[in-house]
Amino acid sequence: MAETLSKTVMIEQFGGPDEMRLVDVAVGDPGPGEIRIRHHACGLNFIDVYQRTGRYPNPLPLALGMEGAGVVEAVGDGVTHLKPGDRAAYASMPPGAYSERRVMPAKCVVKLPDGIDFETGAAMMLKGLTVQYLLKKTLPQGGLQPGDPIVFHAAAGGVGLIACQWARALGLQLIATAGSDAKCQLALEHGAAHAINYNKEDFVARVREITGGRGVKVVYDSVGKDTFERSLDCLAPFGLLASFGQSSGPVPPLQVATLAAKGSLYVTRQTLFTHIATRESTQAMADDLFAVVLSGQVKIRIDQRYPLADVALAHRDLEARRTTGSSVLLP
Repeated sequence: MAETLSKTVMIEQFGGPDEMRLVDVAVGDPGPGEIRIRHHACGLNFIDVYQRTGRYPNPLPLALGMEGAGVVEAVGDGVTHLKPGDRAAYASMPPGAYSERRVMPAKCVVKLPDGIDFETGAAMMLKGLTVQYLLKKTLPQGGLQPGDPIVFHAAAGGVGLIACQWARALGLQLIATAGSDAKCQLALEHGAAHAINYNKEDFVARVREITGGRGVKVVYDSVGKDTFERSLDCLAPFGLLASFGQSSGPVPPLQVATLAAKGSLYVTRQTLFTHIATRESTQAMADDLFAVVLSGQVKIRIDQRYPLADVALAHRDLEARRTTGSSVLLP
């Protein structure tokens, strides 16, 4: 095709929401191993904020956005799992999903089942695949068994509400933390066994109370600075703290001897992109996610929809914790 212009959200320098500009970018044909996709919806995630501010630095100028769903327009040489006209969805590096269309690597793009609409596809890939690797692959010593209590911070967000439902489907007793009574209620409605408003209660004391003093085998923590050290205090001996984000700021330095003193604990820092490094792992994880969504055990809740032109408002709402569930941008 001749080059087509695509409305795309770009930044020239790191900074606040006002650094984002909606500009016309020329999009050509896909090269080997690439596809061109026309987006029907784009996902909004905290990693987008980290990339906009430079906390996760990328070369500038930078197109933002890690997640989208739409229709494949063209495929490059060597791409066999997708063809023009396919409905598709992805969570993928490099950024660039905040756009009408883009050329991108094909390996992390999967066919979107007919039973899942584009907005749901865009809202579920990064968050749902994150929950998949946490609950299925980021496990404490000896694994998790039905009935085990686990702690999940920020449980009323997009990742958290998926985790509440998926944990219930697996028979786990998810102890949710959130910053308001309304958010705690949302977590309970989505399958959490318990919910703690950390602005009203000491979550460590409540976790110990809920577990009869034993603590939990694993804490899943995307909050970072504000919760990390106290998350360690929620763990039983040999327990695992799985850090996968830092919405409140970077985790403070950790003295390794602290892990010994608190019960021979484990700490890991996970990222989705290690888990989806190959086409095969991406497809297997996506199949697991699609199955649990199509079965009705996990429902993807979209509470905010923004025109792509209102991306700065979307980022402000996300950073101010005014959002619940998932949010999508509509090109």
